[in-house]
Formats: sequence, C-alpha cells, structure tokens
Amino acid sequence: MRERLERLHARARGARWLSLVVVNLRLLIGFAFVPAGLKKIFGQPFTDPDKSGTFHDFLHAFHATGGFYRFVGALQLLVAVLLMTQRWARWGAWMALPIITAIMVFCWSTSVVPTAIVATMIFCGVVGLVVWDARPGPALVDERVWQVCGVAILVLYLAACAATGEIYRPRGAEWGRPVYYVLVVMPLLPVAALLIERRGRRRHAAIDGEIAGGR
Repeated sequence: MRERLERLHARARGARWLSLVVVNLRLLIGFAFVPAGLKKIFGQPFTDPDKSGTFHDFLHAFHATGGFYRFVGALQLLVAVLLMTQRWARWGAWMALPIITAIMVFCWSTSVVPTAIVATMIFCGVVGLVVWDARPGPALVDERVWQVCGVAILVLYLAACAATGEIYRPRGAEWGRPVYYVLVVMPLLPVAALLIERRGRRRHAAIDGEIAGGR
C-alpha cells in the first residue's frame, strides 16, 4: 500500500499541470491569510462590536486578548509570506495546517456554515500542499518567476492598504474606487507569470536544440 501511494505521489509530482496548480494554490491560500493577519497585527476587531452570538462573542473575547490576538496575526502573515514566495512554501503549509484546522473546527462548532465551508476548502488545499511537499520531485516550473509573482501580489495589496489607510476588503464591486482596480489587476499576475515562464521554456528548448544540432 505504501509503495502504491509513493508511486502515485511520484506520478503526480511528474505532471507539470499539477505543479502549476500547486504554485497557484500557494498564492491563493497565502493571500487568504494576508487581510486576516494584518487586521490582527493592527489590533482591529474581526467582527462588528454590536454583533452577538457564540461566533461573535468568541471573536470579541479573542480581540480583547490583545497580545495573543496580534501574535496569531503575525503567524498568519508569516504563513502568507512563506507560501506566496514559494521558496519556503513547505514550511508555510505546515504552519498553516494547525491554524486553518482550528478556524475550520471553530466555524463548524458555531454553525457559521458559509464561512465553515470556505475554511474547509482552504483546509483541504493546505492538506494537499503538505502532501505535495512530503517528498521532493522534479522542478517542472520556474519558481523564480512565481516568486516574483507572489511578491508582486503582496506589494500591490499592501500598497492598496496604504493608499486607503485601511485593511482593504471590498464589499462587492466598487468600480467607483480607484483602489479597487488594484484587486482587479492582481489575478492577472499569475496569468502573466505563466506566459513569461512558457516563453522562457520555449527559448531554452530552442537553445538546447541549436546546441544539439551543432554537435
């Protein structure tokens, strides 16, 4: 059984399309931790003060802890950086696992179903990333390109927050706000990274072909 799983894992690591899914999943999950982490670091409440109920009462008490609240936020931001910069994504996935597990269980325990479903999806993605990095595999993507992509996304979002003076989280389409277009541009960065990487692979293949033909 173990050998079978290892062969399956090796086959998955040998598929370029899965490697592309993984680098983009790291970007997606990592970015999901950024606003939540920043809000905690700056001591901002995660829910409206006038809301009550088990879910909100817990978050009010969590916010009231002060130092612990900020500590969790710092961990979430660290996870985001580790995942989005790709290079240390393995450690980012391992750090994210207990955090998202606690969030998922908390959401289901307090019957916040929509949020619980999202947390469960992120949990499944993190488990997938942990399994992916359980054993090394061939480098089928140019991680340097995806590292730059992740840094660019982080810088753009932080610039948007600095421009608005808040942890920017749009509530629907805010076409009247210029900063909203920053978030519209961000999903295009992975597409640009894919095109740049593909162009680089073709150039290297052409050079290798010329070298082989000259021998």
